[in-house]
Amino acid sequence: MALILAIESSCDETAVAIIKDGELLSNIVSTQIDVHRKYGGVMPEIASRLHAENISIVLKEAIDTANIKLEDVDAFAVTRGPGLIGALHVGLQAAKTLAMLYKKPLIPVHHLCGHIYANEFIEELRFPLLAVVVSGGNSELVLMKDHLQFEVIGETRDDAIGECYDKVARVLGLPYPGGIPIDKLAKEGEHTYDLPTPLKGEKTYDLSYSGLKTNVINLVHNLEQKGLKVNVPDMCRSFQDVAVGMVIDRTIKAVQEYDIKQVVLAGGVSANSYLRAQMQKEMAKLYVHLNIPPMWCCTDNAAMIAKVAERLYEIKLFAPLDLGADPNWSIEDFKSF
Repeated sequence: MALILAIESSCDETAVAIIKDGELLSNIVSTQIDVHRKYGGVMPEIASRLHAENISIVLKEAIDTANIKLEDVDAFAVTRGPGLIGALHVGLQAAKTLAMLYKKPLIPVHHLCGHIYANEFIEELRFPLLAVVVSGGNSELVLMKDHLQFEVIGETRDDAIGECYDKVARVLGLPYPGGIPIDKLAKEGEHTYDLPTPLKGEKTYDLSYSGLKTNVINLVHNLEQKGLKVNVPDMCRSFQDVAVGMVIDRTIKAVQEYDIKQVVLAGGVSANSYLRAQMQKEMAKLYVHLNIPPMWCCTDNAAMIAKVAERLYEIKLFAPLDLGADPNWSIEDFKSF
């Protein structure tokens, strides 16, 4: 094992973590949510600028908390993608500079690998495993037959589930990020609005949220034009039932087809209480072990990047210093850069 410093800057969190022999020495996160909330979503240019302002501050706090010296670090890890190109670039340049300055290896880490391996802070992964990756930018079902073996068996054909939550929240007049208020209000409502289930009846593990989002927006606008008010809790409940229901349905089918031993939730939407409850209920019926990450692991952080980096360090997966960011990097190609 080694002393690894990891940097994460794929979206609106600037984070640095330090790990040694599996022990997390520090995990510092600076979030930009309050800034982007004013705009109802992440503004890429502003995010990049804030990363540039925050990276040195977060880096120093992580070093001080871990009580280590940069010259003692064995490798520098960084999120290479996917994410916002400008945001990724800030973290990557910082990691490359450190690797060059201290003449240590540079480890490129796939952001979604990080979300999956964050579950190892709770317990060991068991294979064959199904990772249900749901966030603001991603919705994927990933089959793993062993460590660092990723096969995407289903993914969104358009919008990600978290992005859909944000846009539905905006039309309902709810704050950003939309997942929290929708999840809360859904508990107070009833499923009274008839919303379509995209790809219903198709034999696929893919997901689609664009049609659901558009249907909610059109329904709200039509009611407003007629002078009618939307019952927001009922709309939240109706929307969440369909949005989460698609994930649950495909998870059940994949578990049965691939003889899955463990299902892990990963990504920001894994914090959703309804998704957690429904997943627990359905996996218990199938006698499949479910790993739900703690809340601190759901949002973007560098600890999850450090956890993957430990395994990549063991197999010496190092990158040259001319490495570039890849906002569309596929998890299946995590060794290709």
